[in-house]
Amino acid sequence: MTINKVLLTVLVGLSISLSTIALEIGDQAPDFTLEATDGNTYTLAQFHNKQAIVIAWYPRAFTSGCTIECKSLAKNGHLLKKLDVTYFMASVDPLETNKEFAAENEADFPLLSDPSKKVATAYDVLAFYGVPMRHTVYIGKDGKVLFVDRNIQAATSAEDMVAKLKELGIPARQAS
Repeated sequence: MTINKVLLTVLVGLSISLSTIALEIGDQAPDFTLEATDGNTYTLAQFHNKQAIVIAWYPRAFTSGCTIECKSLAKNGHLLKKLDVTYFMASVDPLETNKEFAAENEADFPLLSDPSKKVATAYDVLAFYGVPMRHTVYIGKDGKVLFVDRNIQAATSAEDMVAKLKELGIPARQAS
């Protein structure tokens, strides 16, 4: 067998195995426990039967696309806050880096830190080079995956999230 055939066989096998672990609509979202830039620790379980959540994974703090996405959510987060949802950005950056990134971009929402990369791996967003791909995961109150957006436009991230949440039937937040 030539080296090209061996390589092709390995790549096909790898792509098949990777495609079988991809998070799909209707799957139970993996639970997590992650520290956030607001000083809190969040778990998926704490939102169960209470509220939908959105996790916008981003590759690395202080890079151009991630900065644009964070600024979109900071500037237009008021649109998301009208809906019955909690939203986060998440990366594998250390918490201190994410705190600096959040402060610089005036993010008034939590950024989650996953330096162990365990949650990013469980959510199937970790690229082979060790940082998350820019994917947004929508999770229902029941903890099931509603949608995984793998085609993010950083500049319109907030508006796109609002449109998707409405399309998914997430209701407006009730006045308290």
